[in-house]
Amino acid sequence: MGGNSPCASCKLLRRRCTKDCIFAPYFPSDDPHKFAIVHKIFGASNVSKMLQELPVHQRADAVGSLVYEATARMRDPVYGCVGAISYLQNQVSQLQMQLAVAQTEILCIQMQQEPPLAEQKMEADDKSFVINNNLTDMPQLLNYASSSNVAQDPLKREFLWT
Repeated sequence: MGGNSPCASCKLLRRRCTKDCIFAPYFPSDDPHKFAIVHKIFGASNVSKMLQELPVHQRADAVGSLVYEATARMRDPVYGCVGAISYLQNQVSQLQMQLAVAQTEILCIQMQQEPPLAEQKMEADDKSFVINNNLTDMPQLLNYASSSNVAQDPLKREFLWT
């Protein structure tokens, strides 16, 4: 940071903060805890190398990720953020199962309430069938000499072969 107060990393490491300090833009002096966690988990040298390898426009996102991972490692030293992700994935799976159960229950309730409507529709269909089924629509017998007297009806033909 140059003439102003040193950045959080230089303050923690007790060194002079130069104007080209790689940590200064990402670890301001007013938030020393942020760098302390990252330094404890990854080390200042490793963080410096990572930041130098990245383009400038990606460094802020990388620091955010490092802080998140370091915080997760402090909470859960074995699994870190993977533990948090696994926990959230399990929670999503459980909620999806609960949603599927609720949707099934809703469907069952709807189906229990619908039979009167379905029966009404079937009765209406039966009435229209009787009206539309006049003598010209009746199937003709294919072969009187055959032993099976199969009717020539396209709808019935479909069921003969199944």
